Amino acid sequence: MSTESRGLRWRGKRVSPLPYLLILPTLIFVLLFTIYPTIQVVQSSQTYYHPNRPDRSRTSDLGLPGVEEAERSIRGPHDVGLAYFRAMFDPSTEEGTIFFRVLGNTLLYALVVVAGSITLAFLFALAVNRAIKRIGLARVAFFYPTMLPMVSAATIWLFFFTPDYGLFNSALQFLGYTGPQNWTINRELALASLMIVGIWKDAGYLMIFYLAGMQNLPAEVNEAADLDGANFITRTLRITLPLLRRTTLFVSVVSILSAFQTIDHALVMTYQLVSGEADLLLYEIYKQRFQLQNYGFANALTVVLIGILLIFTISNFVLSERSDDHE
Repeated sequence: MSTESRGLRWRGKRVSPLPYLLILPTLIFVLLFTIYPTIQVVQSSQTYYHPNRPDRSRTSDLGLPGVEEAERSIRGPHDVGLAYFRAMFDPSTEEGTIFFRVLGNTLLYALVVVAGSITLAFLFALAVNRAIKRIGLARVAFFYPTMLPMVSAATIWLFFFTPDYGLFNSALQFLGYTGPQNWTINRELALASLMIVGIWKDAGYLMIFYLAGMQNLPAEVNEAADLDGANFITRTLRITLPLLRRTTLFVSVVSILSAFQTIDHALVMTYQLVSGEADLLLYEIYKQRFQLQNYGFANALTVVLIGILLIFTISNFVLSERSDDHE
């Protein structure tokens, strides 16, 4: 019996079940560990459960209909609908104040880290894209921060940010500034310290993509530019960068998604900053869920984070498709 005769019929055509059987394990994994948890989080974001503060005033702040619902919160979790989301987008509420602060911090962090790491990655790739002796050592040196766990990297940088003898304060003293700064608990410098570590950690990883893209560029293009008398800067800005636009798009999306999922070095470096000026979105979710035990609010923030990441992921697919169409 032939393979075609053993296939299943669908709309009058024979379809082989083998491809569907091959993707079945992946589909089950995605359903169990992605789709199902996401649905659970969305449902839990509509439930008020705050063991540390089940009082009537907090539930009324969330827009619950009356005292009866508030009294019910003392006995256990109950449904509040979209109350958390209404409170989050209302700057006059406590949830709204927290949400807009951490969202602003995260957007600023993502903007600076993405721009800084991509710029450094491109410059690093330009520097090591040479066929010279021992250039591999330079590539390893630039890539080395990527191999370190973020917690270890943050611990190393804590030494640099030490108030008395840290590298940064020593440099400031050399420049004439005498007052040492405790970067990680300073309201104005804590977020900047997280950005510095993020750029340092991501630049080497993104460099690999740019380096691979540069090594796959057609040599004829640069040879023609050399014949036309183009200098290094002209070739870089008008030839190399435009030809690497798809690489730039890819590393931009990867870097943005990574920036919104930042928590490791924040837990190590800025946990003593109780005022919240440097809190990022994922760190706030951790704090609300595990420290303050405000489960409903933490789940609502998680839904927002999932939505943001989904938007960037879909945008990546759309922009990639448009890039393919133009080509």
